[in-house]
Amino acid sequence: MHARVLRAALAIGLVAPMLTGCFEEPSPHEAVRGFLVGWQTGDYADAAQRVDGDPATVRSALQNFEVQLDAASIRFSLTGIQRTGDDAKAEFHAQVDLGENNPLWEYDGALPMHLVDGVWKVRWSPSIIHPDLHAGQRLAVATVPEGRKPVLDNQGNPLQEETKLYVAGVYPAKVKDPGRLCDQLSKVTGFAQDRLLSRILSSPPREFVPLATFGGTKYASIQAKLAAIKDLEIQPDTPPVAPKSPVQIVGRVAAITPEAEQQLGGPQRAGDTVGRDGLQKAYQDQLTGSTETRVVILDTATSDQVKELKAWPGRKNESVRTTIDSRVQHAGDGAVAGSRPAALVAVNATTGEVLAVSTNQLNQEKDALAGKYPPGTAFSIVASDALLKGGLKPSQRLPCSADRTVGGARFTQPGLLGAVTPTFSGDFAQGCVTALASLARRVDGAAIAESASKFGIGGDWGLPLKTFTGSIPEAATDAAVAKMIAGRSVQVSPLSMALVAAAVDSGTWRPPVLVTSPSTPDASAEAPPTVPPAPQVLDPARVETLRTLMRLGVTHGTARGAAARGEPVHGVASEVTQVVKKKRTNLSWFVGYQGDVAVAVLSHSADATTSAVIAGDFFRYLQKQSDPQTNAPVDSQT
Repeated sequence: MHARVLRAALAIGLVAPMLTGCFEEPSPHEAVRGFLVGWQTGDYADAAQRVDGDPATVRSALQNFEVQLDAASIRFSLTGIQRTGDDAKAEFHAQVDLGENNPLWEYDGALPMHLVDGVWKVRWSPSIIHPDLHAGQRLAVATVPEGRKPVLDNQGNPLQEETKLYVAGVYPAKVKDPGRLCDQLSKVTGFAQDRLLSRILSSPPREFVPLATFGGTKYASIQAKLAAIKDLEIQPDTPPVAPKSPVQIVGRVAAITPEAEQQLGGPQRAGDTVGRDGLQKAYQDQLTGSTETRVVILDTATSDQVKELKAWPGRKNESVRTTIDSRVQHAGDGAVAGSRPAALVAVNATTGEVLAVSTNQLNQEKDALAGKYPPGTAFSIVASDALLKGGLKPSQRLPCSADRTVGGARFTQPGLLGAVTPTFSGDFAQGCVTALASLARRVDGAAIAESASKFGIGGDWGLPLKTFTGSIPEAATDAAVAKMIAGRSVQVSPLSMALVAAAVDSGTWRPPVLVTSPSTPDASAEAPPTVPPAPQVLDPARVETLRTLMRLGVTHGTARGAAARGEPVHGVASEVTQVVKKKRTNLSWFVGYQGDVAVAVLSHSADATTSAVIAGDFFRYLQKQSDPQTNAPVDSQT
């Protein structure tokens, strides 16, 4: 809501100095007070009665002061009166709220006065409005908007492409009837007629004043109506705001709407753009900055600037630099393409930087970063850390049965009888849920929860977008612990599992990083800034064992579809059923790494190997981009 509507509620704010003595003749104080109160409250007719000039001229000048500045409110303080016989001089301090979150414009003025037929009157001249204003001049507010800055990848390349927008605006000097124009434009666009008019009347007459911006579809639907508005001009604009991949992470930008204008205030006005989602929304203020504003005096005849009275440089806008690697992102997009919904998150294992967020039929923020899914036996990476700490050996004999009940909870493992080496390492590689669940008596829920916290699950990462770090339930019974080991009662996101793989790869869990600058998003962002947690150094011996187990997952287990050329691939694959509002969805997971790139893949599939194949495609795409002529052997599966 524009601040002008609050004027009626504002205190008059006139503070008169103490006058000593009693005057039998009229005092100039009442005349000064009446003039300033009338000016401040918009009662220009009453103010004009206190002036010796033509009332119509005075009323117009005082009203124009408000209009030419697009003032939200005006406040005066009487600072002193000096009298010499039949003449006097009153001094005042003015505070003019220019709106749009700009600072107050403050200045000091003077009112020369004299007695006219026994009544004190203000001597009229334009300098009463402002000491530097003279006949043939007017005030204006000049703005210098900054173009929206881009969101960048980790190499400094824009993650947007140019898109065509249409800006409706005017050159005020060419508009014959600004009131009619604004009334017509308001009916077409929904923007408030008075706000459109005030922008025209307060702007330098020869400068183009944008009033509303439209995307291609919206413009096509109202083009004929806009063309019918006399003196309205349409100028095309091609800002780089169409997001490249990852589209939902970068976010979309839209022309500001009447509703958004009221909600945002600040530097956003009709004709500007606003981030709708993703980083464009989270960093709206940083990407747009605030408009430079100047109060100037113009020559009425020529519109040339005579003098600058005050300037506010505005807040500098800046680009948002992300950790997204466009090369890795392209590989992820290619890998998830297909008929099945899928999500892939890749991170740098040594830094925690998010390199790619790729999805197919899923949302990159809501599903890949903030989705809540059971991980199935992919969670055995975390559970194994607790089991190894409790003394379990990878060589421990552990048969994989088709069916097992633990504490009343039943687990089934079809299709692997006779195919699994009856040891813990073999069961881990194949994701044998019956064997893994049977270890519930070897570890308690608190120990698994402690390991999960070391892998960042359930913490607070401090990312600027919505994320789900994971949740671990309390487990006081064997059945509850078995469900936890089997990854049925646990919830994670693809990002949280990519960070688990990164921790095994590097030996240290690190919080994810998506934006390297600026340091924090807008305070009003949906995910308010928080301090990221400290890295967690994992036990070196257990990490080495986990690496060996995850390598077996690719060479001898269900993750063999992830094998690729180059450095050895480590990982596990799993399948699990998710039930949400009685709707069952079969999910497939791969969690692993190659070199310094850790990845988690989630796919809608009942086959545990599906996501492993997607991961293998990802590693191969990435290898091909790095070295198309590579002759490196395919990752060994023996």
